[in-house]
Amino acid sequence: MLTASQIGTAARRFQAAYAAVMAPLSRELDMAPSALDILLYLANNPGRDTARDICAYRHLKPGIVSLHVERLVAEGYLTRSPVPGDRRKCRLLCTEKAWPVIRRGRQYQADFTARLTEGLSPADLAVCQRCLAALDQNLTALAQGLPEKENDT
Repeated sequence: MLTASQIGTAARRFQAAYAAVMAPLSRELDMAPSALDILLYLANNPGRDTARDICAYRHLKPGIVSLHVERLVAEGYLTRSPVPGDRRKCRLLCTEKAWPVIRRGRQYQADFTARLTEGLSPADLAVCQRCLAALDQNLTALAQGLPEKENDT
């Protein structure tokens, strides 16, 4: 039986492997790994483009996000745009300068995915995707403290 500990260990190993694969690009660009992560997150998740979204979905602390967003804006990789109807929020938009970095980062991400899924058939990947979707739904419910599902048996 798969245990919570095994899932947690796999998640940490995934994060460590992803960081190791992205590290050479981060060094080459002289860009902090979290800054690169923020750029790629914004490019890969249209509509989830506020600092709050980055904190929630990438599990980065607000202070870290603020620091890197300030630097990315100052270096010309991001711009801020007000959110109509909510003066407290601003959208973070990738600039033209950011797109060569994003294209390279996406290639690193694609290479990581290819290596991660090596040896798995399309059918295996479909099952994996269904399992991950179910785990994600369950994790969301657990994190929100929702009541347990009733057994239909």
